[in-house]
Amino acid sequence: MKKRYLNSILSKIWASLILLMIFSSGCNKDFFSKQPLDAVSDGTFWKTAADAQLALVGCYATTYNAGTQDFFSYRGLLFLDFIAGEGNDKANVTEGINSGNVNSADANILSYWQNAYSKVATCNNFLDHIGQINMDATTKATMIAEVRSIRAYVLFNVALYWGDVPMPEHLLTVSQANSITQTKQADVWAFAESELQAASAALPLTRPTAEAGRWTAGAALAILGRVQMAEKKWSDAAATYKKIIDSNVYSIDPHYAEMFWQEYNNKSPEVILATQYLTDLYAISLPLYYFPVAWGGWHQFAPFNNLVRDFGCKDGLPITQSPLFDPNHPYNNRDPRMDYNFFISNRTIFQGKLYVAEPGSGSPDEFSIYPQWTGYGVMKYCDPNFTGNLRNYGGNTIVIRYAEVLLGYLESQLEAGVAINQTLLDQTINKVRGRTAVNLPKVTTIDQTALRTIVRTERKVELAFEGLRLYDILRWGIAYDELNTTFTGLWLTNDPAHYVKYKVDNQGFYIYGKKVFVKGINERWPIPISEINVNKNLKQNPGY
Repeated sequence: MKKRYLNSILSKIWASLILLMIFSSGCNKDFFSKQPLDAVSDGTFWKTAADAQLALVGCYATTYNAGTQDFFSYRGLLFLDFIAGEGNDKANVTEGINSGNVNSADANILSYWQNAYSKVATCNNFLDHIGQINMDATTKATMIAEVRSIRAYVLFNVALYWGDVPMPEHLLTVSQANSITQTKQADVWAFAESELQAASAALPLTRPTAEAGRWTAGAALAILGRVQMAEKKWSDAAATYKKIIDSNVYSIDPHYAEMFWQEYNNKSPEVILATQYLTDLYAISLPLYYFPVAWGGWHQFAPFNNLVRDFGCKDGLPITQSPLFDPNHPYNNRDPRMDYNFFISNRTIFQGKLYVAEPGSGSPDEFSIYPQWTGYGVMKYCDPNFTGNLRNYGGNTIVIRYAEVLLGYLESQLEAGVAINQTLLDQTINKVRGRTAVNLPKVTTIDQTALRTIVRTERKVELAFEGLRLYDILRWGIAYDELNTTFTGLWLTNDPAHYVKYKVDNQGFYIYGKKVFVKGINERWPIPISEINVNKNLKQNPGY
């Protein structure tokens, strides 16, 4: 919201270009007397098409510091799923948010808030000034549509998690930022919906490889679909998703695991939008956090069995219904996506080595080393072919996939009351489940209640760790049911009645602990107290 957030982001972009600017300036004696190059002055900027391009890069720039969260980076998206009950960080950083103990001083919530509004400020600055540049009209219109899409996406998320929030449509002065009032959630979403509709009409259907990562019409429409589903505008959402489907630009990738590997960057026909990274230039330390300790990583993240158990069996049935499920060998005969998403002790082989987390094994990944560990690890995004510096990884972070579009289209049709038939199932959920790497039997039921359960479970397992679970349980109104429960970890014994080393449930899974979700309060996050202290016009959400 404040100009310092804008400067902090743009200075990163400038820093990466300073050397280029020095060389392109030659021996100009006035070079060092010009505006400082670690900041952007509106008085000397916004002159040329090159300025517009640079400012556009600033709008795309996202968090790559592992200690901060936003709605574009792997850590920010992963933590949204952890907050929704899919796991935890071994440093316990998400524990307070998803256990009913969150308060207005929570550092993670502050990080999401600050990064969101710094992004909005950057976009507003672009939109406020782009009009004064004399450049190709079509190129300018496309740039404006991109920035409006980015801003709409951020504002939608802010309103989703906080409710009524400030909605600045122009760059604010410090005084304005410190006195802005809140806009109703419904009005923020209506604004985002309008912006995305307009932007989608001005954006190209496809991009050349050199422009990978830039928004397309499909990306804007996919986020529009999310907004409309949150608003429960089911027919509108179905129509929006149908536009993407009918464009014939995207398709389900026969692979699954590979989509999330560095070597597959910008090659999948399924990826609609991905945050771009590049080794040695704009890299991230994802492997350091994801890889288990035995591979030199930190094993930072611990998924819960509450997610693992929703991966059904390879006959397409839930483990509670499938005759293939063996409680004495609970990981056998399962949906292949389970192994693509999790490190599982004495089962997962990664880079030629067996992952071990059993108690007493002496493994550096033994689940009891940290009280927050569950024995599982996050496998998705772990590239087995990457052997470089774990802090210098160039794999992209996927923000939108075509699988989400197909599942969103089916759900919207279902909730709109449209008669479901096998053709619709085959065009949507069965394409997702039928990809070569998964190859599950077709869904055939057209019963609304049964199909609703199947679709919701499919979203949970297909899109695990991609940042959509909290969005889903909030809009479905089931956050209390999902989070006010006991969470478990690795399976430890087939004789739970006599197992005494660790607490296990009646199926032999390690009991991690119970969480508490306060209905009527925890559906929204508290506005950071640091913001309220500065801006007395902000009203705290109830219960905080």
